[in-house]
Amino acid sequence: MNNRRIPKYMQLKHELLSWFESGKLQRGQQVPSENEIAEQFGMSRQTVRQTFGELEKEGWLERIQGKGTFARNPERREGEQVKTIGIITTYISDYIFPHIVRGAEAELRSRGYRLLLSSTDNNKEKEMESLQLMTSQPLSGLIIEPTKSAEGNPNLAYFLELQEKGIPYLMINEKYRELECTCLKVDDEAGGYKAAEYLLEQGHIRIAGFFKRDDLQGVNRLKGFLAAHKAAGISASPKRVVTYTTEQKNTFPYQQALHMLSEGEERPTAFVCYNDELAVLLMEAVAASGLRVPEDVSIIGFDDSSLASASGTKLTTFTHPKTMMGQEAASRLIAIIERGETAEDRVYEPQLIERDSVAKRN
Repeated sequence: MNNRRIPKYMQLKHELLSWFESGKLQRGQQVPSENEIAEQFGMSRQTVRQTFGELEKEGWLERIQGKGTFARNPERREGEQVKTIGIITTYISDYIFPHIVRGAEAELRSRGYRLLLSSTDNNKEKEMESLQLMTSQPLSGLIIEPTKSAEGNPNLAYFLELQEKGIPYLMINEKYRELECTCLKVDDEAGGYKAAEYLLEQGHIRIAGFFKRDDLQGVNRLKGFLAAHKAAGISASPKRVVTYTTEQKNTFPYQQALHMLSEGEERPTAFVCYNDELAVLLMEAVAASGLRVPEDVSIIGFDDSSLASASGTKLTTFTHPKTMMGQEAASRLIAIIERGETAEDRVYEPQLIERDSVAKRN
Protein backbone atom coordinates (compact mmCIF):
# COMPACT_ATOMS: atom_id res chain seq x y z
CA MET A 1 0.00 0.00 0.00
CA ASN A 2 2.48 2.63 -1.09
CA ASN A 3 2.85 4.95 -4.03
CA ARG A 4 5.77 3.05 -5.52
CA ARG A 5 3.29 0.75 -7.24
CA ILE A 6 2.27 3.59 -9.56
CA PRO A 7 5.15 5.01 -11.65
CA LYS A 8 6.38 8.27 -10.21
CA TYR A 9 5.94 10.16 -13.47
CA MET A 10 2.22 9.24 -13.42
CA GLN A 11 1.89 10.42 -9.81
CA LEU A 12 3.52 13.73 -10.76
CA LYS A 13 1.37 14.03 -13.88
CA HIS A 14 -1.77 13.62 -11.76
CA GLU A 15 -0.57 16.32 -9.36
CA LEU A 16 0.31 18.82 -12.10
CA LEU A 17 -3.04 18.28 -13.83
CA SER A 18 -4.75 19.11 -10.53
CA TRP A 19 -2.93 22.46 -10.67
CA PHE A 20 -4.74 23.27 -13.90
CA GLU A 21 -8.10 22.36 -12.36
CA SER A 22 -7.53 24.40 -9.19
CA GLY A 23 -6.32 27.42 -11.15
CA LYS A 24 -2.83 27.20 -9.68
CA LEU A 25 -1.59 27.00 -13.28
CA GLN A 26 -3.17 29.39 -15.79
CA ARG A 27 -2.69 29.56 -19.56
CA GLY A 28 0.55 31.38 -20.38
CA GLN A 29 1.95 31.06 -16.86
CA GLN A 30 5.52 29.84 -16.54
CA VAL A 31 5.84 26.45 -14.85
CA PRO A 32 8.50 25.89 -12.18
CA SER A 33 11.72 24.48 -13.62
CA GLU A 34 12.55 20.77 -13.73
CA ASN A 35 14.98 21.29 -10.85
CA GLU A 36 12.38 23.09 -8.74
CA ILE A 37 9.72 20.43 -9.36
CA ALA A 38 12.23 17.65 -8.67
CA GLU A 39 13.17 19.24 -5.35
CA GLN A 40 9.56 19.96 -4.36
CA PHE A 41 8.38 16.37 -4.91
CA GLY A 42 11.60 14.52 -4.10
CA MET A 43 11.88 13.06 -7.59
CA SER A 44 14.71 12.83 -10.09
CA ARG A 45 15.03 15.29 -12.97
CA GLN A 46 14.59 12.38 -15.35
CA THR A 47 11.16 11.61 -13.82
CA VAL A 48 10.15 15.28 -14.08
CA ARG A 49 11.40 15.43 -17.68
CA GLN A 50 9.31 12.36 -18.55
CA THR A 51 6.21 13.94 -16.99
CA PHE A 52 6.79 17.24 -18.78
CA GLY A 53 7.23 15.33 -22.04
CA GLU A 54 3.85 13.61 -21.65
CA LEU A 55 2.06 16.84 -20.71
CA GLU A 56 3.68 18.59 -23.66
CA LYS A 57 2.52 15.87 -26.07
CA GLU A 58 -1.01 16.16 -24.69
CA GLY A 59 -1.01 19.93 -25.10
CA TRP A 60 -0.92 20.98 -21.46
CA LEU A 61 2.59 22.43 -21.56
CA GLU A 62 4.83 24.07 -24.15
CA ARG A 63 8.56 24.68 -24.07
CA ILE A 64 9.85 28.00 -25.38
CA GLN A 65 13.54 27.94 -26.22
CA GLY A 66 15.55 30.12 -23.90
CA LYS A 67 12.54 31.03 -21.75
CA GLY A 68 11.28 27.86 -20.09
CA THR A 69 8.10 25.78 -19.92
CA PHE A 70 4.67 27.40 -19.95
CA ALA A 71 1.10 26.28 -19.26
CA ARG A 72 -1.41 26.06 -22.06
CA ASN A 73 -4.68 24.19 -22.69
CA PRO A 74 -4.76 21.26 -25.10
CA GLU A 75 -6.45 22.19 -28.34
CA ARG A 76 -7.75 19.64 -30.76
CA ARG A 77 -6.86 20.38 -34.38
CA GLU A 78 -9.75 20.03 -36.81
CA GLY A 79 -10.07 16.46 -38.02
CA GLU A 80 -7.58 15.13 -35.47
CA GLN A 81 -8.76 12.09 -33.53
CA VAL A 82 -8.55 12.31 -29.76
CA LYS A 83 -6.61 9.31 -28.45
CA THR A 84 -6.84 9.90 -24.71
CA ILE A 85 -8.91 7.92 -22.22
CA GLY A 86 -9.37 9.10 -18.64
CA ILE A 87 -9.65 6.88 -15.59
CA ILE A 88 -11.27 8.16 -12.39
CA THR A 89 -10.96 5.78 -9.44
CA THR A 90 -11.50 6.27 -5.73
CA TYR A 91 -7.78 5.65 -5.17
CA ILE A 92 -4.79 5.23 -7.45
CA SER A 93 -1.79 4.19 -5.38
CA ASP A 94 -3.39 2.05 -2.68
CA TYR A 95 -4.67 -1.47 -2.29
CA ILE A 96 -5.93 -3.19 -5.50
CA PHE A 97 -6.12 -0.01 -7.59
CA PRO A 98 -2.56 -0.03 -9.00
CA HIS A 99 -3.37 -3.42 -10.57
CA ILE A 100 -6.56 -2.10 -12.15
CA VAL A 101 -4.72 0.94 -13.52
CA ARG A 102 -1.84 -1.14 -14.87
CA GLY A 103 -4.25 -3.49 -16.64
CA ALA A 104 -6.03 -0.59 -18.30
CA GLU A 105 -2.82 1.23 -19.18
CA ALA A 106 -1.30 -1.83 -20.88
CA GLU A 107 -4.40 -2.28 -23.05
CA LEU A 108 -4.64 1.43 -23.89
CA ARG A 109 -0.99 1.71 -24.87
CA SER A 110 -1.25 -1.35 -27.09
CA ARG A 111 -4.17 0.31 -28.90
CA GLY A 112 -2.49 3.70 -29.29
CA TYR A 113 -4.33 5.57 -26.53
CA ARG A 114 -2.90 7.77 -23.81
CA LEU A 115 -4.06 7.49 -20.22
CA LEU A 116 -5.13 10.37 -17.99
CA LEU A 117 -5.53 9.51 -14.30
CA SER A 118 -7.49 11.08 -11.49
CA SER A 119 -8.62 9.91 -8.05
CA THR A 120 -11.37 11.02 -5.70
CA ASP A 121 -10.22 9.62 -2.33
CA ASN A 122 -13.84 8.44 -2.14
CA ASN A 123 -14.96 12.04 -1.69
CA LYS A 124 -17.91 13.45 -3.65
CA GLU A 125 -16.39 16.92 -4.00
CA LYS A 126 -13.16 15.46 -5.33
CA GLU A 127 -15.20 13.37 -7.77
CA MET A 128 -16.70 16.63 -9.04
CA GLU A 129 -13.20 18.11 -9.43
CA SER A 130 -12.02 15.03 -11.31
CA LEU A 131 -14.99 15.17 -13.67
CA GLN A 132 -14.38 18.90 -14.24
CA LEU A 133 -10.75 18.18 -15.02
CA MET A 134 -11.60 15.40 -17.44
CA THR A 135 -14.38 17.27 -19.26
CA SER A 136 -12.23 20.40 -19.66
CA GLN A 137 -10.18 18.77 -22.41
CA PRO A 138 -10.64 16.53 -25.44
CA LEU A 139 -11.23 12.90 -24.44
CA SER A 140 -12.10 9.73 -26.30
CA GLY A 141 -13.82 8.22 -23.29
CA LEU A 142 -13.78 7.61 -19.55
CA ILE A 143 -13.51 4.66 -17.17
CA ILE A 144 -15.07 5.67 -13.85
CA GLU A 145 -15.35 4.09 -10.44
CA PRO A 146 -18.25 5.82 -8.68
CA THR A 147 -17.56 7.53 -5.38
CA LYS A 148 -19.62 6.41 -2.37
CA SER A 149 -22.03 4.75 -4.77
CA ALA A 150 -24.55 3.90 -2.03
CA GLU A 151 -25.01 7.59 -1.20
CA GLY A 152 -26.44 8.77 -4.49
CA ASN A 153 -24.99 10.89 -7.27
CA PRO A 154 -24.81 14.64 -6.61
CA ASN A 155 -22.55 14.97 -9.66
CA LEU A 156 -25.20 13.74 -12.09
CA ALA A 157 -24.92 16.93 -14.19
CA TYR A 158 -21.36 16.04 -15.16
CA PHE A 159 -22.37 12.57 -16.34
CA LEU A 160 -25.20 14.09 -18.35
CA GLU A 161 -22.66 16.52 -19.82
CA LEU A 162 -20.55 13.56 -20.92
CA GLN A 163 -23.58 12.12 -22.69
CA GLU A 164 -24.38 15.50 -24.25
CA LYS A 165 -20.83 15.82 -25.56
CA GLY A 166 -20.94 12.27 -26.91
CA ILE A 167 -18.08 11.10 -24.69
CA PRO A 168 -18.65 7.40 -23.92
CA TYR A 169 -17.93 6.08 -20.46
CA LEU A 170 -18.26 2.89 -18.46
CA MET A 171 -18.01 2.10 -14.77
CA ILE A 172 -16.02 -0.39 -12.73
CA ASN A 173 -16.72 -2.06 -9.37
CA GLU A 174 -20.21 -0.51 -9.27
CA LYS A 175 -22.36 2.07 -11.03
CA TYR A 176 -24.83 4.78 -10.14
CA ARG A 177 -28.26 3.23 -10.44
CA GLU A 178 -29.87 5.99 -12.51
CA LEU A 179 -27.23 5.80 -15.27
CA GLU A 180 -27.46 3.40 -18.19
CA CYS A 181 -23.86 2.46 -18.85
CA THR A 182 -21.70 -0.62 -19.11
CA CYS A 183 -20.42 -1.84 -15.74
CA LEU A 184 -17.70 -4.34 -14.84
CA LYS A 185 -18.03 -5.57 -11.27
CA VAL A 186 -17.67 -8.48 -8.88
CA ASP A 187 -20.80 -10.28 -7.74
CA ASP A 188 -20.46 -8.85 -4.25
CA GLU A 189 -23.69 -10.32 -2.94
CA ALA A 190 -22.51 -13.79 -3.94
CA GLY A 191 -19.21 -13.12 -2.19
CA GLY A 192 -20.88 -12.12 1.06
CA TYR A 193 -23.11 -15.19 0.86
CA LYS A 194 -20.21 -17.56 0.18
CA ALA A 195 -18.15 -16.11 3.05
CA ALA A 196 -20.86 -16.65 5.65
CA GLU A 197 -21.86 -20.01 4.17
CA TYR A 198 -18.27 -21.26 4.31
CA LEU A 199 -17.87 -20.30 7.96
CA LEU A 200 -21.21 -21.87 8.88
CA GLU A 201 -20.06 -25.08 7.19
CA GLN A 202 -16.91 -24.95 9.33
CA GLY A 203 -19.08 -25.00 12.43
CA HIS A 204 -19.11 -21.30 13.26
CA ILE A 205 -22.37 -19.98 14.70
CA ARG A 206 -21.34 -16.64 16.20
CA ILE A 207 -20.12 -14.83 13.08
CA ALA A 208 -19.56 -11.07 13.05
CA GLY A 209 -19.73 -9.11 9.81
CA PHE A 210 -18.05 -5.76 9.11
CA PHE A 211 -19.20 -3.91 5.98
CA LYS A 212 -18.70 -0.44 4.56
CA ARG A 213 -22.10 1.10 3.99
CA ASP A 214 -21.35 4.10 1.77
CA ASP A 215 -20.54 2.05 -1.30
CA LEU A 216 -22.71 -0.56 -2.97
CA GLN A 217 -19.98 -3.20 -2.79
CA GLY A 218 -20.28 -3.16 0.99
CA VAL A 219 -24.07 -3.02 0.93
CA ASN A 220 -24.24 -6.03 -1.39
CA ARG A 221 -21.67 -8.05 0.57
CA LEU A 222 -23.75 -7.44 3.69
CA LYS A 223 -26.89 -8.50 1.82
CA GLY A 224 -25.27 -11.81 0.88
CA PHE A 225 -23.95 -12.30 4.43
CA LEU A 226 -27.46 -11.94 5.85
CA ALA A 227 -29.00 -14.16 3.16
CA ALA A 228 -26.61 -17.01 4.01
CA HIS A 229 -27.66 -16.86 7.65
CA LYS A 230 -31.31 -16.91 6.66
CA ALA A 231 -30.78 -19.87 4.33
CA ALA A 232 -29.13 -21.77 7.20
CA GLY A 233 -32.00 -20.98 9.55
CA ILE A 234 -29.77 -18.88 11.79
CA SER A 235 -30.43 -15.30 12.85
CA ALA A 236 -27.58 -12.85 12.35
CA SER A 237 -27.20 -11.10 15.69
CA PRO A 238 -27.62 -7.32 15.43
CA LYS A 239 -24.76 -7.00 17.95
CA ARG A 240 -22.45 -8.69 15.45
CA VAL A 241 -23.24 -6.72 12.30
CA VAL A 242 -21.11 -3.59 12.03
CA THR A 243 -21.46 -1.01 9.27
CA TYR A 244 -19.16 1.95 8.85
CA THR A 245 -18.25 4.77 6.48
CA THR A 246 -15.07 5.55 4.59
CA GLU A 247 -14.12 8.15 7.21
CA GLN A 248 -14.53 5.58 10.02
CA LYS A 249 -12.70 2.68 8.40
CA ASN A 250 -9.47 2.97 10.42
CA THR A 251 -11.09 3.29 13.84
CA PHE A 252 -14.72 2.27 14.26
CA PRO A 253 -14.56 -1.39 13.10
CA TYR A 254 -11.42 -1.93 15.18
CA GLN A 255 -13.08 -0.54 18.30
CA GLN A 256 -16.20 -2.63 17.72
CA ALA A 257 -14.09 -5.75 17.25
CA LEU A 258 -12.27 -5.11 20.55
CA HIS A 259 -15.63 -4.73 22.30
CA MET A 260 -17.00 -7.98 20.85
CA LEU A 261 -13.83 -9.89 21.70
CA SER A 262 -14.14 -8.85 25.34
CA GLU A 263 -17.46 -10.68 25.73
CA GLY A 264 -15.93 -13.93 27.00
CA GLU A 265 -17.76 -17.08 25.94
CA GLU A 266 -20.26 -15.02 23.92
CA ARG A 267 -17.59 -13.47 21.72
CA PRO A 268 -17.69 -14.16 17.95
CA THR A 269 -15.66 -17.08 16.68
CA ALA A 270 -15.33 -15.62 13.17
CA PHE A 271 -15.20 -12.29 11.31
CA VAL A 272 -16.31 -11.63 7.74
CA CYS A 273 -14.57 -8.44 6.64
CA TYR A 274 -15.49 -6.00 3.88
CA ASN A 275 -12.01 -6.35 2.37
CA ASP A 276 -8.48 -7.54 3.06
CA GLU A 277 -7.41 -4.14 4.36
CA LEU A 278 -9.99 -4.37 7.13
CA ALA A 279 -9.23 -8.04 7.75
CA VAL A 280 -5.58 -7.25 8.48
CA LEU A 281 -6.65 -4.45 10.84
CA LEU A 282 -8.98 -6.79 12.70
CA MET A 283 -6.22 -9.39 12.97
CA GLU A 284 -4.45 -6.74 15.05
CA ALA A 285 -7.57 -6.37 17.21
CA VAL A 286 -7.57 -10.13 17.83
CA ALA A 287 -3.90 -10.02 18.88
CA ALA A 288 -4.54 -6.98 21.10
CA SER A 289 -7.27 -9.00 22.84
CA GLY A 290 -4.80 -11.77 23.68
CA LEU A 291 -6.40 -14.14 21.17
CA ARG A 292 -5.11 -15.93 18.06
CA VAL A 293 -6.09 -16.29 14.41
CA PRO A 294 -7.43 -18.82 13.51
CA GLU A 295 -7.35 -20.82 16.78
CA ASP A 296 -9.69 -18.40 18.58
CA VAL A 297 -11.10 -16.24 15.78
CA SER A 298 -11.34 -17.09 12.10
CA ILE A 299 -11.17 -14.24 9.59
CA ILE A 300 -12.18 -13.92 5.93
CA GLY A 301 -11.36 -10.96 3.70
CA PHE A 302 -12.19 -9.91 0.15
CA ASP A 303 -10.20 -8.97 -2.97
CA ASP A 304 -7.14 -11.26 -2.69
CA SER A 305 -4.87 -8.23 -2.38
CA SER A 306 -1.15 -8.34 -1.66
CA LEU A 307 -2.08 -7.82 2.01
CA ALA A 308 -3.66 -11.27 2.10
CA SER A 309 -0.30 -13.00 1.92
CA ALA A 310 1.86 -10.28 3.53
CA SER A 311 0.87 -10.92 7.14
CA GLY A 312 2.15 -13.70 9.35
CA THR A 313 -1.14 -15.58 9.08
CA LYS A 314 -2.05 -15.86 5.40
CA LEU A 315 -5.57 -14.59 4.84
CA THR A 316 -8.47 -16.64 3.51
CA THR A 317 -10.15 -14.32 1.02
CA PHE A 318 -12.13 -13.98 -2.20
CA THR A 319 -10.81 -13.16 -5.63
CA HIS A 320 -11.09 -9.82 -7.41
CA PRO A 321 -10.06 -9.66 -11.10
CA LYS A 322 -8.02 -6.45 -10.66
CA THR A 323 -5.65 -6.38 -13.67
CA MET A 324 -8.14 -8.26 -15.84
CA MET A 325 -10.88 -5.78 -14.92
CA GLY A 326 -8.69 -2.85 -15.98
CA GLN A 327 -7.75 -4.54 -19.25
CA GLU A 328 -11.31 -5.55 -20.08
CA ALA A 329 -12.70 -2.12 -19.16
CA ALA A 330 -10.26 -0.47 -21.56
CA SER A 331 -10.97 -3.02 -24.29
CA ARG A 332 -14.75 -2.61 -24.01
CA LEU A 333 -14.54 1.17 -23.95
CA ILE A 334 -12.40 1.18 -27.09
CA ALA A 335 -14.99 -1.04 -28.79
CA ILE A 336 -17.63 1.59 -27.96
CA ILE A 337 -15.41 4.42 -29.22
CA GLU A 338 -14.16 2.83 -32.42
CA ARG A 339 -17.06 0.66 -33.50
CA GLY A 340 -20.03 2.16 -31.72
CA GLU A 341 -20.71 -1.16 -30.02
CA THR A 342 -22.97 -1.54 -27.04
CA ALA A 343 -20.59 -3.21 -24.62
CA GLU A 344 -22.06 -5.87 -22.34
CA ASP A 345 -21.83 -5.71 -18.56
CA ARG A 346 -19.37 -8.09 -16.96
CA VAL A 347 -19.98 -9.68 -13.59
CA TYR A 348 -17.07 -11.65 -12.12
CA GLU A 349 -17.84 -14.52 -9.79
CA PRO A 350 -15.69 -14.32 -6.63
CA GLN A 351 -13.84 -17.51 -5.78
CA LEU A 352 -12.78 -18.52 -2.28
CA ILE A 353 -9.02 -18.78 -1.70
CA GLU A 354 -8.42 -20.93 1.38
CA ARG A 355 -5.32 -20.02 3.35
CA ASP A 356 -4.55 -20.06 7.07
CA SER A 357 -6.98 -17.65 8.75
CA VAL A 358 -9.98 -20.00 9.11
CA ALA A 359 -10.21 -23.02 11.42
CA LYS A 360 -13.04 -25.48 11.99
CA ARG A 361 -15.08 -25.31 15.17
CA ASN A 362 -15.88 -28.53 16.95
